[in-house]
Amino acid sequence: MQTLDQLNTQNKRVLVRVDYNVPIKGDTIQDDTRISASLPTLQKLLDGGASVVLMSHLGRPKGGPDPKYSLKPVAARLSELLGKPVKFIESLPSSPETLEAVQSLKAGEVALLENVRFEAGEEKNDAALNAALARLGDAFVLDAFGSAHRAHSSVSGVAGLLPHAGGLLLAQEVTALGKLLRGAAKPYVVIIGGAKVSDKLLVIENLLPSVDRMLIGGGMAYTFVKAQGGRIGKSIHEDDFLDKARELLGKYGSKIVLPTDTLAGDAFSNDANTRVVPTADIPDDWEGMDIGPDSQRAFAAALQGAKTVFWNGPMGVFEFEKFAGGTNAIAKAVADLQGAYTVIGGGDSVSAINKSGQAERVSHISTGGGASLELLEGKELPGVVAMG
Repeated sequence: MQTLDQLNTQNKRVLVRVDYNVPIKGDTIQDDTRISASLPTLQKLLDGGASVVLMSHLGRPKGGPDPKYSLKPVAARLSELLGKPVKFIESLPSSPETLEAVQSLKAGEVALLENVRFEAGEEKNDAALNAALARLGDAFVLDAFGSAHRAHSSVSGVAGLLPHAGGLLLAQEVTALGKLLRGAAKPYVVIIGGAKVSDKLLVIENLLPSVDRMLIGGGMAYTFVKAQGGRIGKSIHEDDFLDKARELLGKYGSKIVLPTDTLAGDAFSNDANTRVVPTADIPDDWEGMDIGPDSQRAFAAALQGAKTVFWNGPMGVFEFEKFAGGTNAIAKAVADLQGAYTVIGGGDSVSAINKSGQAERVSHISTGGGASLELLEGKELPGVVAMG
């Protein structure tokens, strides 16, 4: 991958694809982790005498402008974090008005384009859009690891038309996650949570041969428990993946650790009545909402002595405070490990580790949920390939 040090950016206008797909309520940004993560690359470019044009997506607009997906609040927050004005350009990225606006930028100035997914051709990697975006810069930097698994115009399409390099964040992510695939120090423990086996099956299959233990929590655990003949009540599960779960348990059963007890609720609500029950014996009208106290202790014990840990996905419905205990316990157990290389794999896991207050105590927090999973599935990421 071409790196930032190999790119001539002095007195250049540099087009930078960042990942500012952050949670926003109204005009208030709920979590600015991804914005903060872009600052080292931006500062390096500005210190080197470049002007910077930023582009990102936000949410899933339907290929046209939608005010609720505007990046305008992000420009205000970025300006605060960067300590300098950030010009927000409201016209479509491909428009003549946008080209005129960026051409007036001076060295050391920063502009943020409106949501690139307002462009109908973005997700199609449209050649005309690629050319229009390329006109906005003299060079291109990809620093949006969270979008690097997408073959979109603003990710890989424009890269073929401009001198290009991976940003500091992209390089850091690829290096950090690469350590989980190549020569990870043993014992190597993976913690997988979240709702569905189907979302993470390829990661599970790719990592199981090389790990020493895999702890499976969250909603996906109930598919494995049902595959063993357990009674799981109304708990979320995927009947289509019962055979695959049985196959994995048959082949790797000595490595797979499932929760033995569950904090169940009589409704999917923070106000639900709760009881701790065996995971394989959940009453018919109840559903598993979090791993139970015995499982918290067992998972923490299984982590002891680990030299490498990868965690993706919460242990329960951590959005509800009543059911966040398992996720918080795992966050603390991971953070407490001494001498271990610990990686949090993006998405909900980042929110979970931030809410737990343990974020500063892990080795690496990935900014890309889907991208980190695809990398660990063994796939090539189009954005990373384009930086070659």
